[in-house]
Amino acid sequence: MPSFFARHLLDWHNESPRPLPWDDGPRDPYHIWISEIIMQQTRIEQGTPYYLAFIKRFPSVQKLAAASTDEVLRYWQGLGYYSRARNVHKAARYVVDDLNGVFPLSYDGLLSLPGVGPYSAAAIASFAYGLPYPVVDGNVKRVIARFSGITSSIDDAPVHEQIRQIASGFMKGSSPAEFNQAIMNFGAIVCKPKNPGCATCPLSTRCYALQHSMVSDLPLRSKKKSNTLRHFHFVVLHWNGKILLQQRDGKDIWQGLYTPPLLESNSQRAPSKAQFISFVNTLVGHAALEVVSSSPPQQQLLSHQTIIGRFHHIHLTSAPTLKTKPGTWATSKSIEKLARPKMIVGMTDQLF
Repeated sequence: MPSFFARHLLDWHNESPRPLPWDDGPRDPYHIWISEIIMQQTRIEQGTPYYLAFIKRFPSVQKLAAASTDEVLRYWQGLGYYSRARNVHKAARYVVDDLNGVFPLSYDGLLSLPGVGPYSAAAIASFAYGLPYPVVDGNVKRVIARFSGITSSIDDAPVHEQIRQIASGFMKGSSPAEFNQAIMNFGAIVCKPKNPGCATCPLSTRCYALQHSMVSDLPLRSKKKSNTLRHFHFVVLHWNGKILLQQRDGKDIWQGLYTPPLLESNSQRAPSKAQFISFVNTLVGHAALEVVSSSPPQQQLLSHQTIIGRFHHIHLTSAPTLKTKPGTWATSKSIEKLARPKMIVGMTDQLF
């Protein structure tokens, strides 16, 4: 017999349907995987256009595996967390090349895919195969912590496992897929971080947090990591209606994405003309240039980093002859094929 928690949760779920972008589409392992990876990092309302566009371009794991990394990143553009896009691409190639295009049928097998962790494996296992693995995302942690009175930090690994075990116990006797969808929706709609709907909550009579006046105190979180402030000065070189873009490599942010060449400093103050001349000379083999304009500072928030960016538009007065790093001279048409960070997309949209 289902638990008190599951009975009341599922009754609420049946009476409170939540339209989802994949309701009318296939729910095979591939589509479930893509939807869960995208929705991990954004609200459904924000992520839906990205999911629909991604699935339209890559309707199968075979189509995704056959694409270039640049194209995959371009369709991920705007979502952030680009390492996830690269892992999605690696996993698709692994499924096609090593598994004959068939997703693993077990939870442990799903965990073997690049970039697939316990959350994604549980989502695929439960939604595609009906296996009893609870998903444990931020919504689920909040619901369980409040209902069960967990007063330790939900960011700690032992507490995460405790929550998973509690959810697993609540799930028994219920459809894993229905239970997982219900608890995620419940956390997003009723048991919200702020202003939760306790007055109409079907679990309120046994909710520890409500009974002990701790709703606003739970869940407990560890202290946030410090945020690093970085100043990027993008040197936007113009030549014959084109601008120079370089693909970022290494293990820094925006790996694989295209930006103008940049100078990083400890200040938002523009580099001197002498610094521009020296930098441009290393890029194009001469310093015949005109500094046209510098934009006001712009901010982009990343996980644990804040980027303050300025764009310094420089027109070359002589043809470029040398580039010390790989780059491409982008036009208004060709730039649409290049994946760029949000900050760069805004600049180039205005420019072209």
